[in-house]
Order: sequence, then structure tokens, then C-alpha cells
Amino acid sequence: MESRTFAKKNNMRLSNPFVITNDYVSAKYFCDREFETKVLMDNISNGRNSVLISPRRMGKSGLIGHVFAQDQIREKYRLFHVDLYSTSSLAEMVFLLGRAVTDSLKSDSRKGLEGFLSVVKSMRPGFKVDPVTGQFVFDLSMGEITRPKDSLDEIFAYLNNTDKPCVVAIDEFQQIAEYPEKNVIAQIRTHVQKCLNARFIFSGSKRRMMERLFNNPSEPFYLSCVSLFLNPIDRDRYRSFACGLFAEAGKTLDGSCFDDIYSRMEGHTWYVQRVLNEVFARTEQGGAAGVEMVPETISYIIRLESRAYEELFAGFSQTQKRLLIAIAREGKASGITSSAFVKKHALKTPSTVQSAARVLYEYETITKTGNQYSVTNRFFSLWLKERFG
Repeated sequence: MESRTFAKKNNMRLSNPFVITNDYVSAKYFCDREFETKVLMDNISNGRNSVLISPRRMGKSGLIGHVFAQDQIREKYRLFHVDLYSTSSLAEMVFLLGRAVTDSLKSDSRKGLEGFLSVVKSMRPGFKVDPVTGQFVFDLSMGEITRPKDSLDEIFAYLNNTDKPCVVAIDEFQQIAEYPEKNVIAQIRTHVQKCLNARFIFSGSKRRMMERLFNNPSEPFYLSCVSLFLNPIDRDRYRSFACGLFAEAGKTLDGSCFDDIYSRMEGHTWYVQRVLNEVFARTEQGGAAGVEMVPETISYIIRLESRAYEELFAGFSQTQKRLLIAIAREGKASGITSSAFVKKHALKTPSTVQSAARVLYEYETITKTGNQYSVTNRFFSLWLKERFG
């Protein structure tokens, strides 16, 4: 995943106002999260680091982008956002963090890059001359991260001595716990503790892992951050937001239509946005989107992804497939290792179900909230229920 930096508010007008990418556009297309925004801004202003936890695609990245776009944050701090979801080693993490810093310096003078290189000497090979313009550029590649631990030390040294204080958001932070290198979490905790010039937002989607990293007394980050859990956006606020965007475009969204979408997607931000995006596209200028559009729209979205779901499903073992189908049928399944559940869904034994659930949970195919399991991807869940229900 690419690192992201935030410097200016984006005032572009979108042809479809229901954004379904991970990129933050502007406050106009961002719904609510007023409380969460205030908490993060207060933490930054008062020297507190934050840990932000929610299921994937609930809106963590958008919230961070929204916080970074606020004038009192954007103008006072240097801002860096790194997504570690696809990383598997310290070198890859350092690469993305280094890229985030250098991207932010592209609009600065050559002196800014030279200042960075005077501290981060292990990345000096990335400083090159553009053969077309003759200008100095910093073009970092993975192959140039030969001493990741040294590079990490240097990057934190740079963050601690920038001209303005920094805010560093590290998304999917729990990924670091799976790196093959030893004690990476402890190393980062030491750097964070000593880096008085920066505030950190650690976000993650694996709740159990994130809670262990930040709330377990045996972990380096124990009680070092203010925790914030991201829940679904309030239904009434979301309805008002959606209806307002339809009205601004000369269209009407019936409240019952929105409520049906919200209920079917269980308020999960990205899935609600995806359906609203399609419903908006299907509604003509001056027309109205009614509740009758919802089933057909969701079926269309599922058909678009059907081939991908077939390939995904084919990669599971028979036991995992049967458990996925059982959970999809239930919607929210509890007591999955009980004799009653095993018998009801013709599964093998409680122990095989437990093993299958462990693997599916590890790969985020299923999610656990309290004692209830559900299929993480709402559309995949509906595809399973439609195909095998």
C-alpha cells in the first residue's frame, strides 16, 4: 500500500458523492464522526498518542484524513499516514515510512530533502538527479533499504527534529507483530517514547490483537495510548447526510430506502457507501430512489463480484466452506462449536469447527463481536447465502 501525506483540503466536486475509495476527499463527503474527530484532535493537541480500532472498512482511514484536513492540524503539524496492511517485514515498513516523509518534502526546496538526508544517511542512494529536469529528487526503492533498523533509527531522529511537530498515523499497526524480526514492537515503542516532537495514531482492524498490544501489561505499548473504538455511524445522522447529497444533485432518496440499505449492511460504512453509490448512479436527475431499488442494486453488485467470490471460496477447505455457509445462513452465529450448531448445519465435530474458525478469523474472512461470528465481507456473505442458502 502507498503511504499518504495530507497537506491541503480538497474542495473538488464529485459526480457521485458517495465515495468508496479509501482516500479522504473533503468534509463535504464525510459523514459525522464529530465525537471521534474531536477526541483525536484533542489527543494531538495535548500530547497524547491514540489507538484507533474498528473492523476493516468502517472508516478509519477516512477519519484520519478528516482529522488531518482540519485547519488547526493541517497548518501546525507535518502529517504522515502509512498503511502497513500489505507489509511483511521491517524493511517494508521502513520503506513506506521513508516514502511518506520524502513525499511530504517534494513540495519543499532542495534544502528540505538535503536536511532529511543529513539525518537519514542510510537512505542516501535514493537521492538522484532527474534526467529530464535536472532537479534533485528522492526516488526510494525497496532495494535501497539495506539496513532497516538503522534507517528506522534515523527516520525517528528526523521526526524528532523537524521544523514543525509531526503527526504520524500508522494503519493496520498489528501487522508489525507478525514480522519475522524480533522485538520490533519494543523498538518502535522506545522510539515513540523518545520522539517528543511527534504524536502517533496507531489504527488496526484486528481487535483482539490490537487490544493485546495496547492493553496487556506484558506488551511494550501497555497503557501508552488513548483507545478509541469506531462503531457504525448513527443511522439518523447518516440518513440526513445521504438524503442531503441526493437533494443537492437534484435527486431524492426516500428515508425508507436508506433505512433498508443501512439495515442490510448493518451500518458498516463502506458497504453502505457502496450501495448508496450504485443507487445514486441509477437514479435519474429529478427522480427518486425508493426502497424497491435496494434488492436489485445489491444483487447487481454481488453479480459484479461473483467470479472473485467463486475463486475465494474455492481456496478454502471443505470444513471451512461448510462453516462459512453456516455462518452466512445465520447472519450472526453464536455457539458455533456447540452440538446444536454442529448438528443443525451438518458440520463434522466441534473441534474441526474450532480449527476452521481459527483459520478463517486469522485471515479476516470472519469477524467476531462478543460471542457472535459473521462473514466479514457483507456482499460475500449474501453471495454465500444466495448460492448455498
